[in-house]
Amino acid sequence: MKAITGVAKPMARFIFITGGVVSSLGKGLASAALGSLLQARGYTVRLRKLDPYLNVDPGTMSPFEHGEVFVTDDGAETDLDLGHYERFTGVPARMTDSVSSGRVYSNVLEKERRGDYLGKTIQVVPHVTNEIKEFISIGEDEVDFMLCEIGGTVGDIEGLPFFEAIRQFSHDKPRGECIFMHLTLLPYLAASGELKTKPTQHSVKELQSIGIAPDVLVCRSEQPIPEKEREKIALFCNVRKEAVVAAYDLKSIYEAPLAYHNEGLDQAVLDAFGIAPAPKPKLDRWHDVYDRIHNTDGEVSVAIVGKYTQLEDAYKSIKEALVHGGMHNRVKVNVNWVDAEVFDKGDAAPHLEGYDAILVPGGFGERGTEGKIKAAQFAREHKVPYLGICLGMQMAVIEAARNVAGVADAGSEEFDHEAGKKRFEPVVYHLKEWVQGNAKVQRKADDDKGGTMRLGSYNASLTEGSNVANVYGTTAIDERHRHRYEVDIKYREQLENAGLKFTGMSPDGRLPEIVEWADHPWFIGVQFHPELKSKPFDPHPLFKDFVRAAKENSRLV
Repeated sequence: MKAITGVAKPMARFIFITGGVVSSLGKGLASAALGSLLQARGYTVRLRKLDPYLNVDPGTMSPFEHGEVFVTDDGAETDLDLGHYERFTGVPARMTDSVSSGRVYSNVLEKERRGDYLGKTIQVVPHVTNEIKEFISIGEDEVDFMLCEIGGTVGDIEGLPFFEAIRQFSHDKPRGECIFMHLTLLPYLAASGELKTKPTQHSVKELQSIGIAPDVLVCRSEQPIPEKEREKIALFCNVRKEAVVAAYDLKSIYEAPLAYHNEGLDQAVLDAFGIAPAPKPKLDRWHDVYDRIHNTDGEVSVAIVGKYTQLEDAYKSIKEALVHGGMHNRVKVNVNWVDAEVFDKGDAAPHLEGYDAILVPGGFGERGTEGKIKAAQFAREHKVPYLGICLGMQMAVIEAARNVAGVADAGSEEFDHEAGKKRFEPVVYHLKEWVQGNAKVQRKADDDKGGTMRLGSYNASLTEGSNVANVYGTTAIDERHRHRYEVDIKYREQLENAGLKFTGMSPDGRLPEIVEWADHPWFIGVQFHPELKSKPFDPHPLFKDFVRAAKENSRLV
């Protein structure tokens, strides 16, 4: 590990990121951007999220409640902010980078039941706060900086144990090893033409009342912050004027590292730690990203046919992966959200004509699936580039079975399970067992929903010479999964005779991972979630080539 102050292999320095005034100010984005800037200065970083909600993890939450679930290589279902962390830093998130109140309390109660506390009365302080502190310190000897984002806003009752824990943690550590970065809002009142600092002052006072004094303030504002207001904030919030950093609205989130650097965020953080002289940043990567965003050779339009289209965050990683593919191909990708239910029982053509490519993402349950099947049929028949992800692959297989391979009543066991009766020939079935590492995993259809899917990274073997092998440039890949149902291998011969080739399989040959139409310009369905591993400076191969195919289909080349 790189030494920060000349001492060999120091423990990590900790940056705790909190928010105030209102939610959705962009703590996750600010944390990710700061992590990337510290990397640009030569430091190693890890980012993690502490969420106050009582769910054990987001895995059982509705996408309308919480947006997408981001899955790690080691099989954790986590907050979507971990996607930001990975996309901006390239550091693969781990199970230990996400924790909720539900997980913390569950661990504490398990220890109490086992007798680990030796009969003591279990309390929030010290037992819950100690559990949080133990989580924060995991892997602290591996990196130079550990960035910990606290979900919610200061003053939320469910967040109090986390704020108390990070207060204690900063006192447990030697002076100068922990700092606090607080995000607030500076509202602009058009009637008076003023930025109002009072909400920020009150938010900081709330933070100070629980024993935490911010070292850096990041102020979200629609207008430039005048010097007078910056001095006022510094005076009343007890921070240096240079540590009052403006966060303005941006056209692209990938402008954030350069924007925050220009505002002095990384320098303010290093100053708060007393690190001088600070290493100069190397920002070539982000200048290239900025150039690719703002200098394009045209546009392509992609229809995302899903069931959670009212909330874009439900498909956050997919949307960003398309942006990355567009950057690689020097085109702007216009994403259009198409509700699959709109043409569940009607014609898909009026809703899908004119798009350069079609993407059908994952999802759970039967609602909207007939529309997704029709989207796959439209793409197949009209030779439109198609990418099916997870459920999107399964719908493409069902479409092929019904309309080409002669299995008229093809469907999924998932839908029969929902309805409580058999209605379909289960081309897609509930996976009862599989191999994870060196162990066999077994599941029942009525198991608890949380954490019982095939989760995390699995290997796949690709067919030499297939379209997908050419896209990846290899025949051995590993990708992240999140699903309970699989395409039944017993239909492989029938489907392949009809033209749908199984070009990616699990290493043991039992689980279909990728299908593609042999006679289609670009039609690929994957059981995994490639979007989770895409980054602006390293786009995923499937999204790079999918956007290339869309560009070719639009006749831009």
